[in-house]
Amino acid sequence: MAVLQVLKVPDPFLKKRVKAVEKIDSEILKILDDMAETMYYSNGIGLAASQVGIDKRLVVIDFSTEERKMVLLKLINPEIVSGEGELVMEEGCLSVPEIRDEVKRYKWVKLRYLDIDGNIKEVEDEGFLARVVQHEIDHLDGIVFLDRLSPLKKALYYRRLKKEAKRRMNELKM
Repeated sequence: MAVLQVLKVPDPFLKKRVKAVEKIDSEILKILDDMAETMYYSNGIGLAASQVGIDKRLVVIDFSTEERKMVLLKLINPEIVSGEGELVMEEGCLSVPEIRDEVKRYKWVKLRYLDIDGNIKEVEDEGFLARVVQHEIDHLDGIVFLDRLSPLKKALYYRRLKKEAKRRMNELKM
């Protein structure tokens, strides 16, 4: 397994809608393992393949609780089949470090995905999984949580992140 580099906004790859997985093979399983290692190394709770520059619809989520230790979900081609209600909560993101803000999402979702054996699974949830899976599927569609904020907040955050990225690039040139 390997720790992969997490892309940061404003990297253009984060705006790309990634492709569906056509075949589950050893390469896909290795990518999922590397993504999990990267997520844990980065102290995250979810990670989409697009966040590490991989053009595949893959997501890993740590679904552990006090009762269920080390429950790692590996989702292939996940999709929200339906959603209901509304819940506003604070979110953060490994691709947008040091920024957190409140985001409106469905309260309840029905999720469909393939597991690592290629079986179609459906899960309904109105808690932690519902929120995280919406966030990660957004990444697969080229959406970061900042895109779900008001136009003013979104513009302010993107301006700040672009300025920070430019500063880092100038430091590297020195």
